[in-house]
Parts: sequence; structure tokens; C-alpha cells
Amino acid sequence: MTTPHTITPRSQLDFGLDGDIPTYWFAGDPFKTRLFDAMSVIFPEGERFFIACVRDFRDQVQDPQLQADIKDFIRQEAQHGLVHDQYNRRLKAQGIDVDRLEAITHHILFKLVRRHLPARQTLAETAAAEHLTAIMAHGFFERKSILNQADPRVRALYAWHAMEEIEHKAVAFDVMQKVAGVGYLRRVWAMLVVTLSFNLHVLLNTRYMLKVDGFTRWQRLKLWGKGLAWLYGPGGLYMGLARHYLGYFRPGFHPWQNGQMRSYGLWLDTFNRTGDPVLAGEALHAAGR
Repeated sequence: MTTPHTITPRSQLDFGLDGDIPTYWFAGDPFKTRLFDAMSVIFPEGERFFIACVRDFRDQVQDPQLQADIKDFIRQEAQHGLVHDQYNRRLKAQGIDVDRLEAITHHILFKLVRRHLPARQTLAETAAAEHLTAIMAHGFFERKSILNQADPRVRALYAWHAMEEIEHKAVAFDVMQKVAGVGYLRRVWAMLVVTLSFNLHVLLNTRYMLKVDGFTRWQRLKLWGKGLAWLYGPGGLYMGLARHYLGYFRPGFHPWQNGQMRSYGLWLDTFNRTGDPVLAGEALHAAGR
């Protein structure tokens, strides 16, 4: 299938991450903030993993358009890792042992997963993870209330990341099906594995960060009770993703069949006119319902 959105690598972006961003930048809420911080810590090694898994099959790709898409996919993912590295330096200054957390992620992805699983499986897991990150754009930005109280600079970073995930959301999937020949059972099994492992990894990182922040056990228990309801409960962050998520389990599914981002064009137009990712992020947020 042709790519509905042009994959455009963007670099040298200034999100103002060296500015006066509060520690708890998400509504002053430690759980919500640390959940997103926990994702950010995973992203640099995760992006390198995705690049490696697609590269395993790059030499077998005959389609010139898919080859071009892979090249731009790699450039976008590499840039995501660099920006999240910059973001994660903020966390180091707050006492979070980012190096240790990233070392754990690297060990899991490269010393265990890539070393012991076949390349077709790791590619299938990459395609599944790409679907999850793409549909998060819908959950984070189509509902204005979700990130309404987030710091605009961090919100803009996640908006940029989300829009580029939408642009390249079919690349790993197309390599998986057209080149690696991954079938339905492996595809859906990989999605189940990634769903469980990603959520577990993020929550464990969140748990560690809240402990470092010095909250007592009782305080953490209250934060978790309220936070998990916000995350998984009715009307919560992930419930809005259910339809897009379950679409992946449909035989014949392709990422471009549905799940278009309604306000992607607005973000793109604002960014292209201004060159400012924060203004583009604010335009995207304002367009939410």
C-alpha cells in the first residue's frame, strides 16, 4: 500500500527542554508525570531496537518506495532517540538513575530478545510496537482533556514524536508482510507480547521513579490507585485506544486502512509555516475535542 503521509525526518528541533519545566510537569501529578518520564527512558534503546530489526531485512527489499521509506524511518527513529536522550538528562538532574534504567532496557532488547529470538519475531514485535506508538497519538491528542494540564513544551515533544510515528506507522509492518513473510499468528502473538511487556516495563520504571522521589509507601499506594484508574479505567487514557488497538487483530489489517489522525494536517501546516515544534504542538492540542 502506498504511504498516505510523507515520511519527513526533522532535526535540530528546540522544545525548550533546558527551560524551567517543573519536575511534575503533568498537572502537578507525580504518577502521570513519571509515567510519561518512564516511557521517555525506554524510547532511546527502543528506537535503536526498531532500527536494527528493520535493518535485518533491508537488503531483501526490492520495492524502491519501501527502500526510501525505510531510510526515512531510520532517520526519524534515530532523531527520536536523540531528543529523548536530551529530555532524559532532565531526569538525571532529578536523581533518576537513567543510565541504569537504559542499561536494563538495552539488556532486555539486545542481549535477550535479539540474541535469542528469530529475526522474523523481532520484526513482528517491532511492527506491533510501532502500531502502539502510532495509536497513542489518538489517545494523547484527539481528546483535548488528556494532556490539557501538561507543560506545553513536553506536550509539544510528545506531539512531534506522535506525528512522526503516524507518518511511518506502516514501514515495519510492510517489511514484515512483504519481505519477511510473517503470518497472522506470529503477528498477533507479537502484539500480545509487546502489549504486556511494554506496559510492565513502563510501570516498573514508574515505580522506581516514585520511590526515588521520596514518597512513602502509603503515599505511593494512593498515587497508584488514582493513577491506574486514570490509565486503565473507564474513560481513561488507554480506553480511548481500544478500537484502534483491536483492529490489529483483524485478518487482512493494514495500518493505513483506518486510524487516520484527524488533526495531523494542522500540526504539519503549523510546523511547516513556523518551524516551531512548540507552536505546532499547541495547534494540535487546541484542535482536540
